Parts: sequence; structure tokens; C-alpha cells
Amino acid sequence: MWRPTRRCAAAGTSRRRPGPDVATVFYVTHPQVAIDPAVPVPDWGLSPLGRSRIVAAATAPWASGLVAVFSSAERKAIETAEVLAEAAGVAVQVDPLMHENDRTATGFLPPPEFEAVADLFFARPHESVSGWERAIDAQARILAAAERALAGAPAGSLALAGHGGVGTLLFCALAGLAIDRRHDQRPGGGCVFAFDRATRRVLHPWRLLEDAGIGEPA
Repeated sequence: MWRPTRRCAAAGTSRRRPGPDVATVFYVTHPQVAIDPAVPVPDWGLSPLGRSRIVAAATAPWASGLVAVFSSAERKAIETAEVLAEAAGVAVQVDPLMHENDRTATGFLPPPEFEAVADLFFARPHESVSGWERAIDAQARILAAAERALAGAPAGSLALAGHGGVGTLLFCALAGLAIDRRHDQRPGGGCVFAFDRATRRVLHPWRLLEDAGIGEPA
């Protein structure tokens, strides 16, 4: 079983740093992963392409000004968070309840089958599709996790490193939209949506890590 490095800390132990008057929260999804059907999905790490994308993104102005970085306990999310945290000079704060929607009932599914079940997951948010966690339950969980992060972080902008499924559910909730997969991130991951920390108002929907406009209102 993979374990995070010592650079990770329990949620709520971030070093205090001065932040700007206007603070933004960036929900960052892990980019491409090294898929291995023989390894539990939560233990998948970033692929070389995925790592190169987040390393490049960490040099952008929005990333250098972070006062805190939170992550789910899944390896791919922590590896994403570690790159952002190192660039910002903070420790990664791990919240296990930021995990992706629970899909342990099926485990790894070949891409075509996975996409079909994922479509139903979003289309039937009040149902457990193929034993997966219900979308409405996953949405409530990620909303609560985001609020914990915001309550525990020092003043300023922060990043939440996580996953496309629950990230889309969080986006829908903050934007006042019904759960719908048409609001999902782009294929491949490595996307960011941003919202105002004080008002929770969405500043922009999903943008690729390479987008120079991350953090700028739509």
C-alpha cells in the first residue's frame, strides 16, 4: 500500500502566511495517471505526462501565491498537491474525505464500461449505480471537506487537489446547477475551476492547467 511522504501533514496544520485581500480557491484535478489494473485505483500515481503538466503549472502566478494546499489521500491527488505545495512553500494538508466518488463496488473498469457507468452516476444522482456512492452523497461530502479546508486555512488563496467526479459535484453545488455530467472537466484531467473564498462565487468553470487565465473571472 502506497503511503504519502513526510511533506504531507494532517489537515489543519498549515503554516500561517500573509495572504492577499482578495482570496481565491482553486480546485485542481490530478492530471494523467499511470493506469495499472493490478493496483487499487486510489494507489495510482501520476504518469510522466501528468507530472510534467503539474510541474509546469506550479510556475504560474496563481500557484506561487498559495497559502495552503489541501489534498485527498489518494496517491495521484497527493502527488499533484506536493508539486503545488513545494512551489508555494507550504505543507500538504491531507483530508481523506476529499476522495473521489467511492467506486470500490466495481473496482477497475475498462474505459468504455467506466464511461457508461459514470454517465449513469451523474444522470441518476439519487441512486447507487452499480454499487457506487450516490452522487448526492459524494456532493455533500466534498462540500463539507471544502468548508473544513477554508475554515482551517490562513487568510489568502488556497488549492484543493482532488478528482474530476467530486470536483464536478462541488462545482455544480457552488454554481447553483443541477448535477449533470455536461459540467464535467475535460478528458485527461489536469483542470482547474476557481471560486471566491469569501463569497463562494464561482469565478470560472474548468480550465486546463496550461490556461493562462486561471483565476481570472470568466
